[in-house]
Amino acid sequence: MTAPEWHGAGDNPYNPHAWVLGDPEIGEGTWIGAFTVLDGSGGLSIGRGVDVSCGAQIYTHSTARRCVSAREYPVVDRRPTVIGDYVFIGANATVNMGVTIGDHAVVGAGAVVTSDVDPYAIVVGVPARRVGTVRLEGDEVVFDYDGGS
Repeated sequence: MTAPEWHGAGDNPYNPHAWVLGDPEIGEGTWIGAFTVLDGSGGLSIGRGVDVSCGAQIYTHSTARRCVSAREYPVVDRRPTVIGDYVFIGANATVNMGVTIGDHAVVGAGAVVTSDVDPYAIVVGVPARRVGTVRLEGDEVVFDYDGGS
């Protein structure tokens, strides 16, 4: 897909309906869903075998301070965001700048990730909180939820 020149996004080789900004590092076998935003402007690394579901947004910048200060705060804040290997990011989830998500983690649909996620953790909600653990037993995948079920 060729992007209009005015938005500066460039071409997207992953999904013609995703918006990829900057030059993110994206590992082999990673799947990017439609209507996603991958903001590589502050440094984005996505590991191997990751699924980024439709509508998910992963950011490496924030204009909040600049905006609320009536532009007196002169810069756009940027911090690298890192997604490990074999991470599942659910539909419409948002990952804020500066966050690291560990290998084999699950981010639930609609979650807003504002802090680091441990490997093998399951996080859901706004803000995202840990509710369980991914357990791999050979070819079996078990989601162990805190408190049972």
